[in-house]
Amino acid sequence: MARWLSVQLGHPCTDLDDLLFTPGGPLPLEEFRRQAGGITRRDEWIIEGNFSKLADVVWHRADVLVWLDFPLALIVYRIVRRSLRQLAGRDDSAQARRLTWSTAFFSRRSLLRTAIRKYRTNRPRYARQVSETADLGVEVVRLRSPRNVQRWKRETAKGPMESR
Repeated sequence: MARWLSVQLGHPCTDLDDLLFTPGGPLPLEEFRRQAGGITRRDEWIIEGNFSKLADVVWHRADVLVWLDFPLALIVYRIVRRSLRQLAGRDDSAQARRLTWSTAFFSRRSLLRTAIRKYRTNRPRYARQVSETADLGVEVVRLRSPRNVQRWKRETAKGPMESR
């Protein structure tokens, strides 16, 4: 979604995972916040990723917050599919370079187990935080299925993107 918006609007896109995970390891939280804040102080930007600890420097500075609020079954399917692609060497992202079978599926803190745990615990908190963000005047678009995403993309592409 972020890359599509970046192409449509001609704005630079930053993936928060690429920002956080450096060759030397993850950035300390304050440095991560500083770098993300530097990006969102620009006139034109798109951020991909969700780190609620950055809400005040990312979400609250946005014109539009797009929340892909998909069902857990779809999230699990996509994590498994993406992890298998990354483990097979068909992805060269920062995350793929660090991924092992254990970190993807088998450890207590694997991507899969973490996604399931965070879905259950974080989703209600996200709903509250997104509501607070909307109260600040940020337009919130909550898309609950890939079909909703496709419909929103078609509708958005029809109108003048600069007005979004």
